[in-house]
This record gives sequence, C-alpha cells and structure tokens, in this order.
Amino acid sequence: MKLHVEKLCKRFYEPARGEFFACNEISFEVGQGEIFGLLGPNGAGKTTTLRVISTILKPTSGSAHLGDIDIFQDPDAARRAMGFLSSSTGLYERLTPREILTYFGRLSGVAEPALKEKIESLFLALDFKQFADARCGKLSQGTKQKVSIARAIIHDPKLMIFDEPSTGLDVLATQSMHEFIKQAKGEGKCIVFSTHIMSEAEKLCDRIGIINDGKILAQGTLSELRALTGETYLEEVFMALVRKYELAK
Repeated sequence: MKLHVEKLCKRFYEPARGEFFACNEISFEVGQGEIFGLLGPNGAGKTTTLRVISTILKPTSGSAHLGDIDIFQDPDAARRAMGFLSSSTGLYERLTPREILTYFGRLSGVAEPALKEKIESLFLALDFKQFADARCGKLSQGTKQKVSIARAIIHDPKLMIFDEPSTGLDVLATQSMHEFIKQAKGEGKCIVFSTHIMSEAEKLCDRIGIINDGKILAQGTLSELRALTGETYLEEVFMALVRKYELAK
C-alpha cells in the first residue's frame, strides 16, 4: 500500500503574523516497505504536514491517498489503516499498559481473541512485558514511549507515521525504537519518519525530504541529495539547500 501526497497546503492566520502556510504544496510518495524521512528544523512544517495526513487537521488544499483510500474524503477508512506516534505520549497515567492497549484495540475494532494475542506479542517485541500491569504514571519516559508505539500499531496499520518519536528518550530507548521501526519496514509497512536529528535520518530512511519554511526543498536518497548539493554529510546537505532557498527568496 503506497502513500501519495500531492500539493498539500495548510494555511493559518494569526493577528500578529497574518496569513501564512505551515505546509505549502507538499508532495511526496512512500512505498510499501519504505521509510521516508521528513528532515527539518523545529517550525519547518513537519508536524503540521503529518497532522494533516493523519486527519487531525483539515487541509486547505491538496490531496492524499493511501492505496485506494482518499484520506480526506474517507478519513474513517484512512484512520483504520494508519497509526500515528508523536513525541508526546499522552497516556492515561492511572491506567496500565495492558488496559490502554485493550481499550484502544477495542476502539479500533480488533476482535477480542486476536487482541489479547496482539497485546502479548507487542509486550515481547517492544520489551516491556515486566511493566504490563504497572500504572503508566509510574513508568520511565522510554517505557511510556514504548506503550505509545504499541498503542499506535495495535490495529496493525499499513501506514505508520512517526513525528519526532525519539525526543526525550535516552540512548537505549532510542535504539530500541529504531530497531522496532526497522522491523516494521521489514514487514512491509509504509513509514513516514519526521525528525530534526540528522543521524536518525541517515540511519533509518531510504529516502529523505528536506523541509523548511513549509516547503520541501529537495527529496531523494542520501546519495541523490549528496549529488545534488556536492556535500557529503547530511547536515551540510541540509544547510546547502536551506541557503540556496533563502538566497532565492
């Protein structure tokens, strides 16, 4: 199942700032078993783009399709086929991981016998079974993020969206999350991964879109981006593209 985003725009208005586009004619594709990275600084438009694709925000214009599903015309079908994870865990602190996964699995329509099996497999895959029945308010940030990952994929989505998921995580928790994302890729998931950390993009992404000021400045494999800019390191590639864009404004 492929994600196809075409000329996506989201316009906002603020009294002090006036009208502005948080994402401006964003276009990209992500294939099955592929990780597409959105790489940019804070405020570049990454989160707004992903929130529009995940139907949290309505677009100003543009289109997005997940396979045969028109995401904006049939948002219910789109939500059943995707999982969204941000850096904010947003867990119910008085519930346990098992209770949260059961609750969200039922909301997503997962059949009861299959749900119990799925929950146990996620405990093992993400390595937090020992915390399955502890209240979430007592868990470490890394374990909370593992619960959030499990919650986002409890319904086995075809599209997985990660919005800066490693923010606030230590090295071990980040490594665990990266391994899980690689595993999901191997299972044929379509993955969009947003980050401002260059090393994450280099490590995980098959293709990268460089985003700044609400626009994708360039996209391609790391080799293609290097050839485009003449730079070697991804940080230098990014800065070269940003400088070129700023000079052309």
